[in-house]
Amino acid sequence: MDASNGDCCLGWAARDPSGFLSPYKFTRRPVGSDDVSISIQYCGVCFADVIWTRNKLGHSNYPLVPGHEIVGIVTEVGSNVGRFKIGDHVGVGTYVNSCRECDYCDSKLEVHCSKGAVFTFDGVDADGTITKGGYSNYIVVHERYCYTIPENYPPQLAAPLLCAGITVYTPMIRHNMNQPGKSLGVVGLGGLGHLAVKFGKAFGLKVTVFSTSISKREEALNLLGADNFVISSDEKQMRGLEKSFDFIINTASGDISFDLYLSLLKTAGVLALVGFPSEVKFSPGSLSLGAKTITGSITGGTKQTQEMLDFCAAHKIYPEIELIPIQYSNKALERLIKKDVKYRFVIDIANSLKGDL
Repeated sequence: MDASNGDCCLGWAARDPSGFLSPYKFTRRPVGSDDVSISIQYCGVCFADVIWTRNKLGHSNYPLVPGHEIVGIVTEVGSNVGRFKIGDHVGVGTYVNSCRECDYCDSKLEVHCSKGAVFTFDGVDADGTITKGGYSNYIVVHERYCYTIPENYPPQLAAPLLCAGITVYTPMIRHNMNQPGKSLGVVGLGGLGHLAVKFGKAFGLKVTVFSTSISKREEALNLLGADNFVISSDEKQMRGLEKSFDFIINTASGDISFDLYLSLLKTAGVLALVGFPSEVKFSPGSLSLGAKTITGSITGGTKQTQEMLDFCAAHKIYPEIELIPIQYSNKALERLIKKDVKYRFVIDIANSLKGDL
């Protein structure tokens, strides 16, 4: 679809805090000199889609088109675009703009832009309109915030990397957890956790999965290749692992005992939060005795996101997905809330978003 004249875009949108999605027609901004227009093939389903469509944070703008794990094909490029050409396979992640002037943007850490990165949906776009995400048939994005999907990497599998993948990859790289022989603990085995396990194994780490669900044991060990599986509610088993981990990444949003997990870290170990528990509470001694660190992380900058995509292609790291049509998106969000997905939904936009309006 040629979007240069602000052609009609078809999508699925929530109209109110019920979060119920239905077909929606809207207009994208015209392609500017630095923009690319992308015909969307696939879009991953992230828990952020639940949070925003249901106004959990209190500032959602309706109609709201979710989706920020976008993969598609370039159909048009602006006059100044040098990185992409028509026909290229590209990805778009959680943000589509930033100030491009601050220290963070200069360091290719645009997600931490001093003026705030512009989210892929429900942000304020370059033309002042509200951004609309990947549950739609095309999108217009400044080339800086687009990524090359490596040749031969299955595009439907690339979608979850653009949020779930980079969210766990970023803190692992920041804290040097790509050094073979180190020990990694992964709390929670969902969309983020299963990719943390895959990255850990690719980095040559000894990986232990912590879960409250024994039903995940077999897949953790046999499908994902974890070295160990621990039921986190088994205090005796947990205590037996004291001072044995270099790094623990908490991908879960349920509340955990921070004192207990800090006790599992070696001296100078790191506990990284990428999930959002309701509170972070621990005894100061759990941190200070052993010089341990609790750190937070979100997604990553443009440079690191491209590096992650290339790393996944080189090491054949593939998310486990369930491919669905757009018409199944409401059911998918309900299942996501119930944690009933192994391990990431991906919407087949190109083959299902047709003639809905």
